[in-house]
Amino acid sequence: MNLEGRLFLEDEVIDINKLKRIKAIEITNHKQLCFRCGNNDGELFFKSPCSNCGSEECLYCRNCIIMGKMTECRELFYLPSEISIAHKKQQYLVWEGQLSHGQQVASDAVHQAVINKKNLLLWAVAGSGKTEMMFKGMEEVLKNGGRLCVASPRVDVCLELFPRLQEVFPAVEMVCLYGDSPDVYNGERFIVATTHQLIRFYEAFDVIFIDEADAFPYAKDPFLEYAVKKAQLKQGCSVFITATPERKWQKECSIGKRNFVKVPARYHRKKLPVPQKIWIGDWKKTLKKRKISTKVLKWIQKKLAEGCPVLLFFPEIKVMLEVATILEFLGFGPLLTVHSADPERKEKVQQMRDGTIKLLCTTTILERGVTFTNVQVGVFGSEGRIFTESALVQIAGRAGRKSDYPGGDVLFFHHGVSRNMGLAIAQIKLMNRLGMQKGLLDGN
Repeated sequence: MNLEGRLFLEDEVIDINKLKRIKAIEITNHKQLCFRCGNNDGELFFKSPCSNCGSEECLYCRNCIIMGKMTECRELFYLPSEISIAHKKQQYLVWEGQLSHGQQVASDAVHQAVINKKNLLLWAVAGSGKTEMMFKGMEEVLKNGGRLCVASPRVDVCLELFPRLQEVFPAVEMVCLYGDSPDVYNGERFIVATTHQLIRFYEAFDVIFIDEADAFPYAKDPFLEYAVKKAQLKQGCSVFITATPERKWQKECSIGKRNFVKVPARYHRKKLPVPQKIWIGDWKKTLKKRKISTKVLKWIQKKLAEGCPVLLFFPEIKVMLEVATILEFLGFGPLLTVHSADPERKEKVQQMRDGTIKLLCTTTILERGVTFTNVQVGVFGSEGRIFTESALVQIAGRAGRKSDYPGGDVLFFHHGVSRNMGLAIAQIKLMNRLGMQKGLLDGN
């Protein structure tokens, strides 16, 4: 069993003699820090009788207790990650695709960041082929016997990326780690994982590629940011990948404080579909009468008649289920609903890909990380607070991703235009203008 870069409690390993050790909870000047998860909030620590040291008041961390009780009397053990001479090779990547000009510029920037061990933001529009832009940098790590991780806050993104990466790096052993994953880490030099899983690692990876870096929960959770930094080697680097960096990051790019490369166009050189605003009145009141705006119904009916799959987003699970029930009663179907707590989420998404169903109702869980051919996108109640600028840009990015179907509808069905709707549309139009200016887009 290879333990490199993985943190363990003493009772999780057979022999600790060759392992380095770290205090599980550091206490200095009446302040506490859980080394595993980075918790330093006094309210998230508690004292209780301890079976390990026998104390009646042993401090433990409540923030990461789901991963095993972390007490002040315990230590964490690890084997430092090292460069593998045996794994050094001339070539790992097996891919016959061709990068567009915009992708090539980004790919070279990622490759250089890996060589220079310098953090980089890859700011590229949804559907631009961000994964392909990472290939060269990934291979650079592997060719030098290093270890890399592709992490994302979303399980769906990990599940989408894993088979694609296996296909282009066929000679590399890799695992996909998430909450209920059947895979177990055994020192593989290439892992795909949710950012939560990085809490279990320490100085393991030469490079961490963080896909969808702006997504919840990573963007709002300082513990996950800590986990990523802890999992990265001190002389390593991180590549952050997103279509919608937070405003602070955008400002840092504009004033030269953040190393970045921007790709404002998709690989197929067609413009991003610009969302249209469709007013549907007080849809909440209409729903209470078990009715839906005819504008929504006619659009769905038209797209299904054309043979197009339809992806319909909702602000709440309750609203989604109410609308789905009415749609089924009216004969729209077969249709399915999906949300974050749905145990059949993966299977339902696959049915949509396979064409078994043509109408999928979803919450924002599918705003990123999924691709459906020729999909038409609707956002029901787009003025809802859950639909941030970033979320709406990502949702719009589901349409027109394939070169065979570079267009598609993106409709914001609303009862009043929100600021986020305006910002999202403005951002998409700006990217289209930049793409034209840089010669990355074909004319109308």
